[in-house]
Amino acid sequence: MYERERDGRREVAVTDIEALVPENHLVRKIEKVMDYEWIYERVAPYYSAAKNVRPGTDPVVLIKMVLLQHLFGIPSLRQTYQRACDTISYRWFLGYGLLDKLPHFATVSYAFCRRFPEELATEIFEHILNKALNNHMVDSSMVFIDGTHIKASANKKKYQKEQVAKAARVYAKRLREEVNEERMKLGKAPVEEEDEDDDSHGDGGTTEQVVSTTDPECGMYHKGEHEKQFAYEAHTVCDRHGMVLGVEVTAGNVHDSVAWDRVYEQVTSRLPEIRYVTMDAGYKQPWIAQRILEDGRVPILPYTRPHGTRREGFMPWDFSYEKENDRLLCPQGQVLRHTTTNKEGKRLYRSTPKVCRDCPCREQCGANVTGQKVIYRHIWQEALDLAEQLRKTQLAKDIYAMRKQTIERVFADAKDKHAMRYTHHRGLARVTQWVTLKFAAMNLKKLALYRSRHYSPFFFSFFFPAFFSKRREQPLACSLLL
Repeated sequence: MYERERDGRREVAVTDIEALVPENHLVRKIEKVMDYEWIYERVAPYYSAAKNVRPGTDPVVLIKMVLLQHLFGIPSLRQTYQRACDTISYRWFLGYGLLDKLPHFATVSYAFCRRFPEELATEIFEHILNKALNNHMVDSSMVFIDGTHIKASANKKKYQKEQVAKAARVYAKRLREEVNEERMKLGKAPVEEEDEDDDSHGDGGTTEQVVSTTDPECGMYHKGEHEKQFAYEAHTVCDRHGMVLGVEVTAGNVHDSVAWDRVYEQVTSRLPEIRYVTMDAGYKQPWIAQRILEDGRVPILPYTRPHGTRREGFMPWDFSYEKENDRLLCPQGQVLRHTTTNKEGKRLYRSTPKVCRDCPCREQCGANVTGQKVIYRHIWQEALDLAEQLRKTQLAKDIYAMRKQTIERVFADAKDKHAMRYTHHRGLARVTQWVTLKFAAMNLKKLALYRSRHYSPFFFSFFFPAFFSKRREQPLACSLLL
């Protein structure tokens, strides 16, 4: 026999909603570290001050609703509203009772689309990041930069091919000046300014691209075994502890090196003391290495296999460069003279055909049918060569190995725990706002958990200095850096 349980569904009880939320719940920890008074002052101009109009919904409640969505990885505001209606802890976080009617998700969406300023999401992100900085939870000695694709809300079958202008390079003006300076020394005509309207590859003019008719601001993305799809890309910077320091959102077909300058300036302006900048192979470009070294920082880049070379022939590093004479020497001692510099910033070095024609290593060298060997070398190749030397140091290897537990972990958590694998929003501005708020929520969660444990990197380093001293040692030679 068994005893039938008592039906308590209609039982009346007098209780406090405060007592129904567990003490260790995440929303309680967030309430202890977050303040909202500055939000009221920020959005006050966007609300009417008249007394005879219907009062609007509390703006902090609207922002909290969005934070709930990103903190707990809820795909949409509609589902966030439904969960908040049924979840006591969510109601407590919003400041509503058990029987209070929550603001509709359409009201929240309208506020972020029409009422609030576009930069509010960025301000929320910076406010949370400043709290992390004030609590010494950011290691500014090294940063990690990478990008991840987010599937766009666009049908991949609905598109049209259009002629679009290629993205202009940030460093185009400086490149043109240095190229023209070298061309004048060689007696060549200068490069005209209109010839620099090109992308990172320097082809110039316009190009034909697949443009979505649903969301024209996204881009067609295709890499490796992945199927073609319209996507956005979030170029992100984080520190050694996984704290997101900056983000730049672009279309999915924009190369990593094109958006690098904006995200780099974003993080270095806030943290000028950064020393090590770690990136993957997509950022291994002459300009990136040149700028990082000019700023007095150390680029940490991986090994990349040379393209366009034969396995049985000479490799590019087999040709030694003489900076004093601006020439290359082949393994047989033949001189390759600098003849010109094209608009892409590549120097052309040519050998003497009559000498190379009878060379026993001609097959290994890869000379053309006339017996001439031509090698291209970028005007900033020295910076890339120095980055390659730094890559071989043990410190650089150890720092680069940390990518999988820093920036890659950030992307994994964002997609698996915070629903950033795809987006319901359309347009670059709306997706940027959505991504910024998501990373702000991730930083807020990390901040709340650290504060709840009474832990910070500063606290840990104070009581365990030996742990941090091993990781902050900098055995790199000053000559390499300078």
